[in-house]
Amino acid sequence: MDQIFGFRRPDGSFGIRNHIAVIPSVFCANHAVKLIANQVGGAVPFPHINGCGQHGRDLQQTINTLAGIGKNPNFGAVLVIGLGCERVQAQELAGLIAQSGKPVRYLNIQQEGGTLKTVQAGVRIAREFAALLAQGQREPCPVSKLVLGLKCGGTDATSGIAANPALGLAVDRLIDQGGTAFLSELAELLGTEHIMRRRSETPEVYQRIKEELSHCEAVLERMTRDFTRTSEQAALVTPGNFEGGVSSVSEKALGGIHKSGSRKFTGVLDYAQRPDRTGLFLMAAAGDDSDIATSLAAGGAQIIAFTTGRGTPTGFPGVPVLKITGNSQTFHNMEDDIDLNAGEIIDGTMTLDQAGGSIYQELLAVASGRLTKAEATGHDELFSIGRYECY
Repeated sequence: MDQIFGFRRPDGSFGIRNHIAVIPSVFCANHAVKLIANQVGGAVPFPHINGCGQHGRDLQQTINTLAGIGKNPNFGAVLVIGLGCERVQAQELAGLIAQSGKPVRYLNIQQEGGTLKTVQAGVRIAREFAALLAQGQREPCPVSKLVLGLKCGGTDATSGIAANPALGLAVDRLIDQGGTAFLSELAELLGTEHIMRRRSETPEVYQRIKEELSHCEAVLERMTRDFTRTSEQAALVTPGNFEGGVSSVSEKALGGIHKSGSRKFTGVLDYAQRPDRTGLFLMAAAGDDSDIATSLAAGGAQIIAFTTGRGTPTGFPGVPVLKITGNSQTFHNMEDDIDLNAGEIIDGTMTLDQAGGSIYQELLAVASGRLTKAEATGHDELFSIGRYECY
């Protein structure tokens, strides 16, 4: 079995990075969180717009997502900053994250006496965490400990021809060694039901997949019914997709599903849900790139493999995003942002098997410490908590 080199966590997982997460329980604490993180090496802030004024499932999704980010094994310690009167209480959130066994502390701005005193106390705690994490060393662990999030964005025709099939081969190799992968983007899986039936491990798994896709389709129908079918508001693919040769959401879906490989789906996860076993899962997340990447990371993905034909520079705070394109022109035009060029398959200079092997080896290298280009350039735009019905 292949190995990666990571940081062992108390719950038995392995982080491929060793950061400190500084998480606001509510948007009112965003500024304090950023001031704290800016003063401590290795601290990663997670400002967001939620935490109060929410109800029901939206509120629960925010709690689940923030707790999931804190539990992600790439973070060796977590500091939660609250205001004191919000719906998502800092103490409650810290308690949920502490179930992972990692060091967790919390502060409330109202109790500390304002922003500046909170920042002073938070910096002191974060520096203590940094000193503790500095003692950690990477150690070998089986690749079965790796959880991979699968994402595509800025799709063009080459994505379904080259980048996604090549990534799928790497995913098959990971799953065969006991690893885990999450496929999501429900709105971009419409039209793949016949494939999902064939690739579901049990009839019950397929029934759940079918229910999620049907619900997504119903939501999209409701949201677009007041617009003509040819209007931009009703289109389910972006202008860039059209320009890149993708004519419909079904065509996009039939290309996009290739990034999950060919193995059976063992289950369906809710937004930001952590699996209780290994294997290939559909994660019921929809929305834009940031909503979905956040769900993958909150579900425990230590790395996100992101295919893009048109090209995107975006990254996620604390979770490496590996960019793969099937378009050689895009790769050469955006070499500072794109990690791997599967467009060589189309160029005739690389086979599909070779490209899949290259992606797999790069995943192992990144999981063992190599920086992705998004990390090296400081991109962190992909954190965003989606609404419950975010499709």
